[in-house]
Amino acid sequence: MSSPVETAHAAWGADLPDWVERLALECAATSQNKVAKAINRSAAMISQVLRRKYPGDLGAVEELVQGVFMSAVIDCPALGLIPSNDCQDWRVKSRQFVNVNAMRVRMYRACSRCPRNQKGSVL
Repeated sequence: MSSPVETAHAAWGADLPDWVERLALECAATSQNKVAKAINRSAAMISQVLRRKYPGDLGAVEELVQGVFMSAVIDCPALGLIPSNDCQDWRVKSRQFVNVNAMRVRMYRACSRCPRNQKGSVL
């Protein structure tokens, strides 16, 4: 049985992005299930990314991995610097208006005008 890092290197070869390698390293350090839980996605999705078989938006997965494990930040017009995965979460929430609290309304308005919020680009 090969390690997650070996699996990623075998599947991606010389094209292995740094974020996929980091994902594999995190899986090797803990477990695929723990990594999946940390990014709030399934272990199956992680496996597909490592094996270069994920049919979805790899850019969205990259944003999650960079935000959670690589400290990537986004300069949000409403909140300032926030982790890229938080930006992605707010973009998902902004697809439907819900008046449950002032922050949700604020972010609905901000995200709907933000150039980063392209429909279809989030998991």
